[in-house]
Amino acid sequence: MANILIVEDEAGISSFVSKGLKSAGHLSTVASTGEDGVMHGLSGGYDLIILDIGLPDINGYEVLERLRGQGVATPVIILTARSSVGDTVQGLESGADDYMAKPFRFEELLARVRLRLRSEAPTQSTTQLQVGELVMDLPKHQVTLSGRIIDLSSREFSLLEAFMNHPDQVLSREQLLDRVWGYDFDPNSNVVDVYIRYLRRKIGNEWITTVRNMGYRLSEPVNEGRGR
Repeated sequence: MANILIVEDEAGISSFVSKGLKSAGHLSTVASTGEDGVMHGLSGGYDLIILDIGLPDINGYEVLERLRGQGVATPVIILTARSSVGDTVQGLESGADDYMAKPFRFEELLARVRLRLRSEAPTQSTTQLQVGELVMDLPKHQVTLSGRIIDLSSREFSLLEAFMNHPDQVLSREQLLDRVWGYDFDPNSNVVDVYIRYLRRKIGNEWITTVRNMGYRLSEPVNEGRGR
């Protein structure tokens, strides 16, 4: 059973989602404004947030940016009538874990909720991940390497988190897409490769190894003299 925050100003939709989640065995709280959503999100205690963009006061993008800015790492699924590519990109780059357009089928929303909850389950009992001198503080949404803070975007942070939850294991592009982006990309998309390059520039090429025809692996470099 999960505790889910629904930030939605349309009473019919919030009621529909809330009842559906209850039938699936979850608890839910409804916030009808962006400010209430921020307040509830900052209070903690939620396993997942379902967030609308078109709210009556501040929009969902600002809600998300304020939560992430305060270190709230709770998974967020955007559920909105705005379905353009630009809106989707803005939502994901603001820190959302998934993006779903209205009108929607509840069965699909519930599947995405389960995916997000399952993806978060391994890290809910810890506040810190560490691989050698690479340390990730989850509540602070902060990464340090040899004590030096590494500035990462929300997507880079999520990608690194996926690797640090599975050190020395090969993760395929498909697994990384599923765990970090949480929705279907064009099979020919190179988004994973692009973000791997971003991460390598920031933590060092030696941390992430390309395993041919399989994927990528994060492991502590054998050579400690990295010159960083």
